[in-house]
Amino acid sequence: MKIHIFQHAHFESPGNTLDLVNNQTNSITYTHFYEDFELPQFSDIDMLIILGGPMSIHDEDRYPWLKAEKEFIKKAIKLGKKVFGICLGSQMLANVLGADVYPNNQKEIGWFNIQKENTDKSNLISNFPDEALAFHWHGDTFNIPDGATRIYSSQATKNQGFIYGDNVMALQFHWELEHVNVEKLIEYSGGDITEGKFIQSPDQLLSNPTGFSTNKEFMKVVLDYFGV
Repeated sequence: MKIHIFQHAHFESPGNTLDLVNNQTNSITYTHFYEDFELPQFSDIDMLIILGGPMSIHDEDRYPWLKAEKEFIKKAIKLGKKVFGICLGSQMLANVLGADVYPNNQKEIGWFNIQKENTDKSNLISNFPDEALAFHWHGDTFNIPDGATRIYSSQATKNQGFIYGDNVMALQFHWELEHVNVEKLIEYSGGDITEGKFIQSPDQLLSNPTGFSTNKEFMKVVLDYFGV
């Protein structure tokens, strides 16, 4: 499979996803929006993975490439490409599918449980855990687009993920992160860590070895969904 990754910040990398897809049968290419970049040809990709980032999807004045990225994602979906969005990537997917993206009632930063929704499409995600620990780092949230199905919620955030058709998935939380990724988030985005019911300290963020190990297990389930 030809996998293309949209990366928005040098410190928000694919994490364990790269280990899981990096084999002899897959090719992996990138667009690094924080550098000079060129968008790929659609014929050169089978699957698009959209990572997180510190910016808002509404920051087009500050990050003019956001507009081009949104148009690319919208066309990729129409062409039937497999598209998977994480955090900012999930918000981008909600936006291009016509749903609102806006500030959540509270920030959610830390290890908090998510619960799977009982939906009429639960057979599509039957291998996904009913309840799981997930890492969160976000202040915005989204509405579920028309035609999409919510698949996860948490106490702080009702809409933690959705599927659209059989080729699009958005997850607000981070199953891709490894310990080093969280270290870099704290280094470069540590100002987000303020007081709040759903905000943990840096020590709490880093002291969860079980969470990091299950992250990779759950990300494998996601990639299996896409046939990777």
